[in-house]
Amino acid sequence: MMVIGMVIGGVVALAAPAAAAPAPSDVATGYGHTCTIRTDGSLWCWGGNYSGQLGDGTTTSRTTPVRVGSATSWAGIDGGTSYNCAVRTDGTLWCWGSNNRGQLGDGTTTRRTAPVQVGAATTWAGVSAGDSHTCAVRTEGTLWCWGFNRFGQLGDGAAVYTATRPLQVGTATNWASVTAGFAHTCATRTDGSLWCWGDSSTGQLGTGALGYKTTPTQVGTGTSWSEVTAGYLFTCATRTDGSLWCWGENGYGQLGVTGNYQTAPIQVGTTTTWNGVNAGFDTACATRTDGSLWCWGNNAYGQLADGTTTHRYAPTRIGTATTWTADAAGGYHNCAFRTDVSLWCWGNNDNAQLGDGTTTQRPAPQQVSLPS
Repeated sequence: MMVIGMVIGGVVALAAPAAAAPAPSDVATGYGHTCTIRTDGSLWCWGGNYSGQLGDGTTTSRTTPVRVGSATSWAGIDGGTSYNCAVRTDGTLWCWGSNNRGQLGDGTTTRRTAPVQVGAATTWAGVSAGDSHTCAVRTEGTLWCWGFNRFGQLGDGAAVYTATRPLQVGTATNWASVTAGFAHTCATRTDGSLWCWGDSSTGQLGTGALGYKTTPTQVGTGTSWSEVTAGYLFTCATRTDGSLWCWGENGYGQLGVTGNYQTAPIQVGTTTTWNGVNAGFDTACATRTDGSLWCWGNNAYGQLADGTTTHRYAPTRIGTATTWTADAAGGYHNCAFRTDVSLWCWGNNDNAQLGDGTTTQRPAPQQVSLPS
């Protein structure tokens, strides 16, 4: 749902210097857990594990990172509320954790404590995990969704209530990316157009109306959308001109502007240097081309890292660092990378999702130490 830090560790040898631990390359956060992929292709998770979302074969929570299996071919990952899905370099797709609505796509509603393969396809390019539905694109440009479908979030015209296996969304073959929120989905096409479907009770589809759509509906007529991210009941996106836009629920300021919910995209300020945005639950974070990191919205757990628990209706800068990359993931806790490939997390830590060995809330970014 929220696609989307890491750190470099090392060991000391008595004779010759030991090699540093592989750097992280991707990060994903759920409600109370975090996962990351290192540059060596290994996968690590930590935090709450009540549904098996850490993928280590148990339901035991972990206060520090634990490795998921022995594979070294993990390429990309996204975290849902209490589950994860990830693609490997061979194009296969794997999911694990909560599965009460079939969101793992393995044909069952059985919880999985270790990764299970989704079908036999080897052409998966990217995946997005929501609350209880999942969507993914393939290399040929097709789009597939599965899981809960009460509000049409699978984009199939609400033909089914729950799908335990992937269903193709229409027949288009020019889908570029997809993001799954709580009960809505948005996706971009290679022509730069933006499409959303599912629940729009607070305007999160950006179509100018409330209600819901059971098939993809274009957001305006623009063809300059570059990235889109779906939160709980809101959506944010960037355009190729570097501007940032949000719409939907705004009770915590998650749209980055003051006022009530918005049923159509509204620009966040006038800045045109945004290069990445991630929405999670009621909080959003985004980076600028100068390497600065900004967050706004719900701040109940210090996830805005501004030293308070005050909700913010405008982007608030996190520290003074100018080395943040566009790779970030967030929600009630946030994680992000820096250009030195270190991973940093902050915010809620009730389930040890910050990976620092404690359950202490952190109102400022803390570097995550991964085992060597």
